[in-house]
Amino acid sequence: MKETYDYVIIGAGSAGCVMANRLSADPSHAVLLIEAGGPDRHPYIHIPGAYPKNHKSKRDWGFWTTAQAHVNDRKIYLPRGKTLGGCSSTNAMAYVRGNKSDFDHWASLGNQGWSYEEVLPLFKKSENNQNLDELDEAYHGTDGELKVSLQHQISTPLAQTFIDSCQATGIDANQDYNGRSQKGVGHFQFTIADGKRQSTAVAFLKPVMDRPNLTVVTHAHVTQLLMDHDEVTGVRFKKGQSITEVSIQKEVILSAGAFQSPQILMLSGIGPREHLRRAGIELRHELPGVGQNLQDHLFYGVSALTKRPEGMNHHLSIPGQLKGLWSYYRSKTGPLVCSPLEAVAFLNIDEPSAEINFQMHFAPISFGEGYDYDVYDVNSYPHHDGVSILPTLLHPRSRGEVRLASADPLAPPVIDPNFLSDEKDLEQLVKGGQLALDIIRQAPFAAKLGKIIAPLQHNSAADIEEHIKKSVETVYHPVGTCKMGQDEMAVVDHELRVSGIGRLRVVDASIMPTIVSGNTNAACIMIAENAANMILGQVPVSQERVGISL
Repeated sequence: MKETYDYVIIGAGSAGCVMANRLSADPSHAVLLIEAGGPDRHPYIHIPGAYPKNHKSKRDWGFWTTAQAHVNDRKIYLPRGKTLGGCSSTNAMAYVRGNKSDFDHWASLGNQGWSYEEVLPLFKKSENNQNLDELDEAYHGTDGELKVSLQHQISTPLAQTFIDSCQATGIDANQDYNGRSQKGVGHFQFTIADGKRQSTAVAFLKPVMDRPNLTVVTHAHVTQLLMDHDEVTGVRFKKGQSITEVSIQKEVILSAGAFQSPQILMLSGIGPREHLRRAGIELRHELPGVGQNLQDHLFYGVSALTKRPEGMNHHLSIPGQLKGLWSYYRSKTGPLVCSPLEAVAFLNIDEPSAEINFQMHFAPISFGEGYDYDVYDVNSYPHHDGVSILPTLLHPRSRGEVRLASADPLAPPVIDPNFLSDEKDLEQLVKGGQLALDIIRQAPFAAKLGKIIAPLQHNSAADIEEHIKKSVETVYHPVGTCKMGQDEMAVVDHELRVSGIGRLRVVDASIMPTIVSGNTNAACIMIAENAANMILGQVPVSQERVGISL
């Protein structure tokens, strides 16, 4: 006899952990959370500065794109968290909500309940801000589970130099890009507190793991949704050599991410008719938009060496790494206490007064001269200190897709982001590189920096374009493959219910119609908060009641 739950949540990532917390808060709801990865026990998950060590490890799905025709036929690495907390356990911990216009645009597409006015209370609900005295209090929460903090007191001196140099180019200072205005330059806000990562597993899941109505299963790979005609009835998953089927009383919540949520739908016969036929899968319900509309942010490094050792590279030797671990465990000090990211600028690369369309990440680290390093392996970095400004394309026009490699549920999906297929994307990235070089050449940086090492040749747009094609990487923010909307390519409606299928919702980054203006983790948490409210019939507090003027 199958075990039966009210709700089954597939994927214990950024959204899934929030859903597990919210749905199990009612003791009458039996909730099952299924995660393909293992528990989040490894210390590299929890040490902020050790986050790169999670890539290409057992805690990472380790996907790759297909050869990208517009990026020198390179296959680009796509890290995805495979552990409790998902990517919130393996990312760089930047807390960025996005821009007001992002959510208002979603609402303009007919998605009721997703305007900025409606989602701001949801961001605040989750947040437990540790630095409210330095931020715009009206835009932040202090009662939520997710601890968010500024880390500027432990940043390198180079973070302030970046801010000063950005201001010298005309970019205004802005200490709170999650506040009244996103535009400007300032220090990053992070999901870090007391020297430890605040993943969604740490913040939302672990504190409620002892609820008797919540069951968490790890190392369990979902292979198929069980269906009766046009309604989901349960889930099949593989754990070790055992196959288990469970039934539902209420709903399945698919929170497997922008690559694997569409994969699971297609494996279950929900998706594009012709593609499923070629994969040898029986069509249960035709939805042509499943796996389409893939979007991601791209960035690359503009780097220079420092004249003095005041960055991070000199900590990357084996003795330096051991010394950093000793400092971290002894006193929560040293280079491992914070993310390698330190500061950020949001701007419009075309017209300063227009809406934001570009982001400049700053890290006090250089990746290397030439292209013989692996950006996901700190052991390949040079040990001479440097800085990197990472021009980041926020609103890519290129669109890709996720497809099945075969009917084998354990086979990785085929991921073709079609990067830079729209020429405008490359033009924008070139402009970003030109701006980054301008920032590096401003007086505050010029006093501290020596040789520019990336791009190797940097005197023309063609030099930057060549550098981009050789070194551009994803910021691992994939979204859009089960998009929310009302058009023929939409997969879910405004309440995230899968079109034409009963008792099934998708709750993760894949539902974004268009990608948000910044790092995506905070928006994923908000999406889960909104979905939980919709499922439980709760209504968020309106802006008028909290006194915010928009």
